[in-house]
Amino acid sequence: MTTQQLTPGPAAPGRPQLTRNTSDLPAPDPAASDQSPPAQPSAPLSPTDRTTPTRGRNRQVDERDRLMALLSDALIAHLGVVAGAHPVVLPTAFAVDPAGPDAGGSLYLHGSVAAGWLAPALEQDVCVTVTELDGLVLARTGFHHSMNYRSAVVIGRPRRVTDPGERRRALDLIVDHMVPGRAATLRPATRKELAATVVIALPLAEASMKQRAGGATLEPGDLELDGWAGVVPVRRTASAPVTEDYVADPVPELVLRRAAELS
Repeated sequence: MTTQQLTPGPAAPGRPQLTRNTSDLPAPDPAASDQSPPAQPSAPLSPTDRTTPTRGRNRQVDERDRLMALLSDALIAHLGVVAGAHPVVLPTAFAVDPAGPDAGGSLYLHGSVAAGWLAPALEQDVCVTVTELDGLVLARTGFHHSMNYRSAVVIGRPRRVTDPGERRRALDLIVDHMVPGRAATLRPATRKELAATVVIALPLAEASMKQRAGGATLEPGDLELDGWAGVVPVRRTASAPVTEDYVADPVPELVLRRAAELS
């Protein structure tokens, strides 16, 4: 997967802001089916009330390609589902196929066939979130301490992937999302492994994204206060690959390259 860069718009000194598409979006049709409306990776966000932010609209991102860029950058997602009498939120590896068969593209998740969340997830709408932390924003008041971040919310009814070809492709995409090109270097999954693994696909049509960048918010009078204010940038890093004791092979170039990219 190729990581795309986010492009900031014109900014006031010390306070970067993001360009936004402010064109009005059509209201959802209540008479339409309960399936997510069709969308393409270039189509704007968000198509429904459920994924239209109700506060912090200045941080709303409308461009779908920036959602795809975030999903390309991030390495972990969280799946929220009501499982029985209580909700659960589970961290999980994932992958995205912008040209997948679902509306707006396919977000793939995997797990065990014995997982307690599986059956409930296939019977109701679920929520998947992805977040990247970019900085700690430290203001002169506690109220305005914040974080710089990129976050996405995807809501929809997942489906169990049963087509053998799509399952294999989805599992390869999940591996390649960790280290691009890795799946092609591995032996194919065995029948036993495939039987123990479930893959679900969530349409990307109903999604939203928000982003914060820049420094702390200032209230009238804050400039007269004492104390430091600023931003602590945060980024994900990777150390050098550590070879297992039983492996005599050198570290593959693609693994070294991925570690360098994350560093």
